[in-house]
This record gives sequence, structure tokens and C-alpha cells, in this order.
Amino acid sequence: MKRRTVLTLLATAHWPLSQAQSGADVAALLRDGACVVLIRHAATEAGIGDPANFTLGDCRTQRNLSAAGRDQSRRIGQWFKSRQLQPRAVYSSAWCRGRDTAELAFGPHTVLAALNSTFNNDTPPEPLTHILRTRLQAVPAGAFEVWVTHQVNITALTGEYTAMGEALVVHANGALLARATLS
Repeated sequence: MKRRTVLTLLATAHWPLSQAQSGADVAALLRDGACVVLIRHAATEAGIGDPANFTLGDCRTQRNLSAAGRDQSRRIGQWFKSRQLQPRAVYSSAWCRGRDTAELAFGPHTVLAALNSTFNNDTPPEPLTHILRTRLQAVPAGAFEVWVTHQVNITALTGEYTAMGEALVVHANGALLARATLS
């Protein structure tokens, strides 16, 4: 049976939860491991997708994080740091908004092509989703990973729609354990 908890990260850098769980419970969930924190990149400048002149290697041609998104990314990292939660790995898409979210929140991270957006391009999401499911199943007990990606990838993997800066905690078996609205 799936357990689902709504979480909210506020500007005060804490993660208050529904009455059913405390911040300590979520920290324990992550310490138990065998899960991934899927984070949709933080808030961006206005727009949908990327401009027509989009080039993956050139941030000047992409929709990037707004000032609020940069602050949001730092608060996400502070929540983990204040609870001494260290992911075994942090991965992000190659898009600048994904890389910047990961960098500002966690510092060192690795670009993982399977987290790249398939919105408005010819790449079908199914092969990438299969790669992500396989990687998810490999996260061992006692460890968790953070994956910074895009709404389309999160929806393909979980069936859930997320807002910018929102996160899902997904067990290695695919069960949705928690949902976080990061603001």
C-alpha cells in the first residue's frame, strides 16, 4: 500500500508536515534509504519550455532559474544540511535550470542524460523512464539519491504532476512515499 504525505518547505528552511508525520519522520525515511528524492527544478523566469533558439550547451538560450528559484534551491539544500542528510549521489538533467538547482542546493552533482527533458522534442520518454526505473531499483537500504529533473520526466516515472521546486520521495519499489511543495 502506498503511503503519501504532503510536505511544505518554507522560507524559514524547515519542512513542516501533515499531522501524521514530523520532520524527524521524513529524515528517518531518507536515512532508511532505498529511495530517491525527485525534485523538479526550482522556479524559473516566466515561460513554458525553452525559446526557439534553444541550445542545450548554452544557458543564454534557455529558460533559467529566477532569483526566487535560486533562493528556493538554497533553501532546499539548507533543509537537508540542517538535518545532516547526505545523499549518496545527486544527479541532474543537462538543462541549466536543473544543473543550477542541483548546484545551489547540494554543490557537486553529476549530469544524467536520462533526467533530460523530453518536452517539445523528438525523444520519447519511455526509454528514459525505463533507465530511471532501473536506477531507482538499485538504490540500497541506508542510502538515498537526489534527482533534479523536469515535470515531464517526473510524470512519466510516477504519474504525478509537480510544480517547479516540488519534490517527491519515491521508494526503490516505485511507491510514492512523500510529496513536498517547496516554496
